[in-house]
Amino acid sequence: MSVHLPAPINIVEPVNDVESLSSSSEEEEEDQNWDDWVSDSITRQECRSLFDDKTFPSVEEAVNYDKIAHGIDITEVCSRLSLDFHGRVRLINYIRKNNSSPAEVPSLKGSEPWFTSDEYLIPALENDPLLQVPSDDWSDSEGEGVSDNLDPARKIQILEEKLALAHRNFAEYRTLISEKLDISSLVEAVNQPGPSQVIAVQPRDDDSHYFQSYGENDIHAVMIQDKVRTSTYAHFILTNPSLFRDAIVLDVGCGTGILSLFAARSGAKRVFAVDASDIAEKAEKIVKANGFEDVITVIRGKVEDITLPDGITHVDIIVSEWMGYALLYESMLDSVLHARDRFLKPEGIMAPSQCKMMLALCDGSEIYKDRIGFWNDVYGFDLSAMADDLYDDAIVDVVGPETMLSTPFAIKDLLLREVTPRNLDFTSSFVLVSTAQRRTKINSLVLYFDTFFTVTGHSISPSTQVKLIKEGEAVLAELWPVGGKPAPQRRQSQSREKEKVTSFSTGPQSMATHWKQTLFLLREPISVSEGSIVTGSFHCRKSETNSRELDVEIHYSVKQDPDSSPSDIVVQMYKVR
Repeated sequence: MSVHLPAPINIVEPVNDVESLSSSSEEEEEDQNWDDWVSDSITRQECRSLFDDKTFPSVEEAVNYDKIAHGIDITEVCSRLSLDFHGRVRLINYIRKNNSSPAEVPSLKGSEPWFTSDEYLIPALENDPLLQVPSDDWSDSEGEGVSDNLDPARKIQILEEKLALAHRNFAEYRTLISEKLDISSLVEAVNQPGPSQVIAVQPRDDDSHYFQSYGENDIHAVMIQDKVRTSTYAHFILTNPSLFRDAIVLDVGCGTGILSLFAARSGAKRVFAVDASDIAEKAEKIVKANGFEDVITVIRGKVEDITLPDGITHVDIIVSEWMGYALLYESMLDSVLHARDRFLKPEGIMAPSQCKMMLALCDGSEIYKDRIGFWNDVYGFDLSAMADDLYDDAIVDVVGPETMLSTPFAIKDLLLREVTPRNLDFTSSFVLVSTAQRRTKINSLVLYFDTFFTVTGHSISPSTQVKLIKEGEAVLAELWPVGGKPAPQRRQSQSREKEKVTSFSTGPQSMATHWKQTLFLLREPISVSEGSIVTGSFHCRKSETNSRELDVEIHYSVKQDPDSSPSDIVVQMYKVR
């Protein structure tokens, strides 16, 4: 269960540099362009485009870029809609949060319901400079500037008034968020004002932020609309009625309750749907709306803290969609394993029953161009320094099957009935043999996972191949009643040796899922040809600063052919977050 979560809310007040301005020399005052000074002092912060991932050194450059590249002048839009400060904030956050296209903006009337919604007062992008300055300061051509003909005292007065207005707007903004959304404990003013006063976010435990994020509708919509994910769970549950009939089922991290509904429809006697986020309230309504309130009981709380009702202490099946980016991001598996040890009968079934983390060589040249190479030439300037830190974070994105340049290697095999939380920090060696048909530069390693469901919970046969779902493949047709008739049931295999296995892959060779793939860009690309061997070790552990993030360290060396000597060992470290 994984979708990128929003960063903590940091609200940064405008910088007050009026005192430093007053102390500058008369010669500097004569040479200084006052409109530029206003723009520099308030808007000289890195700013991302509203419509794509490009980042610019200032608000003005980002706004101008959107005007030229996307045909949207956000200053003009705010003026046309007569938006006040909070209206502008809602507009910007709405565009960013919903990934609105430029084509949608001209049709806005300013009367849309979300223009009054408190949801869009929460910054969609941490420290978004577009939210920190009035629209008048986004462009030299709009709004009232500070004339060079004014005397210095009057110029300072005008600038002080602008800064005071910005401070008042943000004070009001903070108050409104605190009152309406009950998150006043998140921010606290710095006691002594300074030249760059920041409103600090109170320390937050990883769990509270994690569960709060899963209270939002959008995350659940993304997961349910992932056909590979949802249809595979549905297929396993609905085509195994003999397993679920009269069973007691525990759904850990139930979200909307969709897996609980599948289990109830498949004949489960009791289903306990557990979630610690606000979504549990909606799950309860969903259960009643579908007539399963006598079967499904929604329990609001962490699975580590709950007790099952009606004296029930153990369950027959635990079903959970706990997987995160790179499989282990978010650390939800820890909770599932706790539930297993506490509630599952000795002969009980874990669904899924097994997951494998797969690593392969990857031609991620398109990702490299978009994320790294872009900075090498920006309007004729070398901005490659901006890319230095980009190698430190793993990239979650989708690459095509043609980018796979080796047979994947299983660096971690998790059998859910046996694995322990201690096993989730691990080191694994790997051997990747290049399948490139000509000499090629490898600039990344790709990590994904394969997931398996068995009716016994035992390990799959080594020869078992994961199911690859191709784009456009009908994956739900056999599960749903059509014209009032029940869905067809497949005949059970006559051979008990061939256990029915349900599975899906999140790799490049299968239809893309919301997990995408995890890419580790190499600072030093390696040249390989067919048969080249990349050997190394993969180290993975929970981050010390956030237990739901991962720290990854990859050691590797290259042999151009089986008889050649290996290259020096290269070590690179990454964050998965």
